[in-house]
Amino acid sequence: MPLILAGVPIGRPDDASDRLRGALATADVVAAEDTRRLARLCKDLGVEVAGRVVSYFEANETERTPRLLESLRAGETVLLVTDAGMPSVSDPGFRLVAAAAQEDLPVTCLPGPSAVTTALAVSGLASDRFCFEGFLPRKGGERRTRLADLAAERRTAVFFEAPHRLGACLADMAAVLGATRRAVVCRELTKTHEEVARGTLAELAARFSGEVRGEVTVVVEGAPVPVVEST
Repeated sequence: MPLILAGVPIGRPDDASDRLRGALATADVVAAEDTRRLARLCKDLGVEVAGRVVSYFEANETERTPRLLESLRAGETVLLVTDAGMPSVSDPGFRLVAAAAQEDLPVTCLPGPSAVTTALAVSGLASDRFCFEGFLPRKGGERRTRLADLAAERRTAVFFEAPHRLGACLADMAAVLGATRRAVVCRELTKTHEEVARGTLAELAARFSGEVRGEVTVVVEGAPVPVVEST
């Protein structure tokens, strides 16, 4: 039986699909980034998990991956869920998928919500070509170095950021990528207090310089195409 990666709601529980409900109820093993959040989600969905529930997060991925592989080899269905969104996208899952693929064990996916594509869709910035950069480095110097590597990137870029680092991150983006570069800050997507703030990087850095709460996704327009002067 397969390893199933399941996208779970990033905000509202009623965004969950019927297939997710069914998989939670029937999987032999449910590997969850946070078992308490899984319990809360299942309660909201009115689903009872019949299989074994195990934790699977960044600190124990190395230890738990071999055990989950054993379950897959034994013919059990393993369902992998994270706290929100799609497993392996800046969340646990990549190591398990890579290990399963190496052994030619079946891997499938239950499509579901993703903060990356949701933020991109509502941003109003070019979405035909984009790149996802996940979380930038926490330290300012390392963050600015990474941004410098992206300064000439013409695709729209999507980032995750911790709320307490948002102001500093936007200030570094304005300094490195350009103060007038357009961007969108998406906070608490699909939730009651959803906020989508548009402006230049300088404007957004000033707007979010204070205390910020909630889950944050930042979308930044790509670098402008250089103007070649004719001779």
